[in-house]
Amino acid sequence: MAEDLTINKGTKEDQYIGLVPQIKGLVTGETNQIANLANIAAALKEQFNFFWVGFYLIEGEQLVLGPFQGPVACTRIQYGRGVCGTSWKENKTIIVPNVDEFPGHIACSSLSKSEIVIPIYKNKNIIGILDVDSDELNAFDDIDAQYLTEIVSLLSETD
Repeated sequence: MAEDLTINKGTKEDQYIGLVPQIKGLVTGETNQIANLANIAAALKEQFNFFWVGFYLIEGEQLVLGPFQGPVACTRIQYGRGVCGTSWKENKTIIVPNVDEFPGHIACSSLSKSEIVIPIYKNKNIIGILDVDSDELNAFDDIDAQYLTEIVSLLSETD
């Protein structure tokens, strides 16, 4: 297990390339899901200084707030509601360049301007989502989608 995170410089892709193996080191051998989610959220927040990074886990027909880094957040999100609930319902990654233009966006913070949501799978079933918010417009792109998907896929290897 890594004790310190090395903050990488360079392009966004360079930063992800340096971060992914460190996150793999954090979660490899650790079977506690909450511990792994907490460390991933902290590593992403520390590396990129995103406004908010966190996880929502499926409980019945709701997403329930899990480990996160950033200001307080919505505790429960209904299936199909907001960006997170829509990602769950549509079973896909969603990139929102401007949250004010997303129909039904749930504003947990008015400071959030753009968002990316990545489904998390376990045994081919969605068990939750990774939600990352920025206080800047158009902060996320296909590079984020690619590497964040790779990061959450590490969770399916942990038990």
